[in-house]
Amino acid sequence: MKVLIVESQNDLAHIWKRHLERLGMQVVSACGQADAIRHLSKYGTDVIIMDLVLEEGSALAVADYASYRQPDAKVIFVTNTSFFSDGSIFSHSTNACAFVQSATPPDDLAAMVEHYGATPPQSGAA
Repeated sequence: MKVLIVESQNDLAHIWKRHLERLGMQVVSACGQADAIRHLSKYGTDVIIMDLVLEEGSALAVADYASYRQPDAKVIFVTNTSFFSDGSIFSHSTNACAFVQSATPPDDLAAMVEHYGATPPQSGAA
């Protein structure tokens, strides 16, 4: 599974990255909008873990670009603020699948990545 982490705090991104890599995932980190857009324009990803408040650029702009460039990629938004605490993030970002606090344990975040990044079972008769 391919994961893109978009997080301005390098220490936090590194913790998540190491944890996901131990589970066998291919993980790339970007520190802001420009890095994330550059990655998404060249490479595929299954899940994006993205801080809602980036130091450089807009998380919603990255999510919007991802929905155009890679419509099957799911976005897990993380935050340490109360922005969108009413759940309205799901109205603003069509590819949002989860919204959690930055302090969410890495095991829980990894479980969400595995769940949302899993390939759906094939259906229909052959």
